[in-house]
Amino acid sequence: MHMKAIVYKKYGAPDVLHVAEIEKPQPKDNELLVNVRATEITKSDCELRSFKFPVKWFWLPLRMAFGITKPRRPVLGSYFAGVVDAVGKDVTNFKAGDQIFGNSGLRFGAYGEYVCLPDTNTLAIKPENQSFAQAAAVPLGGLNAIHFMHLANIKPGENVLINGAGGSIGLFAMQIAKDMGAEISVVDSGHKETMLRDLGVVEFFDYTKEDFRQSDRTYDVIFDMVAASSIAGCVHMLKPKGRYLTGNPRIMNMIRCLLTTRFTDKTAKFAFAGETIEELQVLGEMLEANRIVSVVDRVLTMEDAPLAHRLVETEQRLGSIVISITQ
Repeated sequence: MHMKAIVYKKYGAPDVLHVAEIEKPQPKDNELLVNVRATEITKSDCELRSFKFPVKWFWLPLRMAFGITKPRRPVLGSYFAGVVDAVGKDVTNFKAGDQIFGNSGLRFGAYGEYVCLPDTNTLAIKPENQSFAQAAAVPLGGLNAIHFMHLANIKPGENVLINGAGGSIGLFAMQIAKDMGAEISVVDSGHKETMLRDLGVVEFFDYTKEDFRQSDRTYDVIFDMVAASSIAGCVHMLKPKGRYLTGNPRIMNMIRCLLTTRFTDKTAKFAFAGETIEELQVLGEMLEANRIVSVVDRVLTMEDAPLAHRLVETEQRLGSIVISITQ
C-alpha cells in the first residue's frame, strides 16, 4: 500500500520539497502506526532540508548521520498530532483510535500520512480542547520551554527576559514563566509585539530598532534563543545570583557559560531538552486548564510545504506554521 508524503531527494532551497506517493509503513510488535493529521514546520526541518545551521560545530557529524550526498530519510517532520491507526501486539499504553500528539524523534516521517513509532517515544493523549493543528504546534516549543524554565528555577515575582520570544520555543517559555509567577520581558522583531503583549509581556524590545543590552534594567533570569547572542552582554544584565540559559549554544558560548558559573556569582547554563513523556503530559494538562495556549499563525496544505519553509526560515510568522496532512 502507498501513502502521500512531502519528500526531498536532495539538499537545497524550499522548492526541493514536493508531494509524492511512497510506501506506507507497517508497525513492528512494539510500534504504533499513526495516521498523522498535522505537523509543525520547524527551524530544524528547514536546517536539515538546506543543511545550513546557525551552530556550525555539529555540521559534519549530522551530515554523516543523515546523508553525505543526499538525505538518508526523505520524509522530514518530527512534531505532530494524529490518530493511532493500529498497534503492534506488544503495545499496551495506546490503542487504535487514540488521538495523540508528540515527537517522532530521529525517525522523522511526520510529513507523511502515516508514521510508525516505538511506544516508548515522547507521545501523549491529545488535549480535548486542542485541534490537531493546535496540538501539533505544542511539542517542539513546549517541551524545550518547560525544560529550560524548570532549569531556571523561576520563583514568583522574578523578572525574566526572553531573547527570541516569538519563535516556537520562546512563545511557550514566556507563557510557562508567567504561569510560574514571573514578570516577562522579551526581545523580538517589532511586528510580533502585539501578539507577545497579548500573551502577557510587560516589556518589549524591538531588536531591529534598539539593542536591549543597552538598557539599564536587570533580570533574575535571561533565556536566550539567539545563537549569535553575546553571553557577556546578557550576563551583565543579570541581578546578583541571576541565571542565564542558552537554548542554541555555539562552542565558545558553552565555554563562556562554564567560566561564568565558575568565576562569578551568576549561573550560565546550556543543556539540551530531554523531551520526556512526563513533560508532554504536563503540557497537556496546562493546555486543558488554559494556563498556556498554542499559537498557530496558519495551517497550510501539503502542496504548500515550500511556502511553509520560507515563512519559518524568514520568521514571517506570528506563531507556528502547521501543515495539515491530506487524508
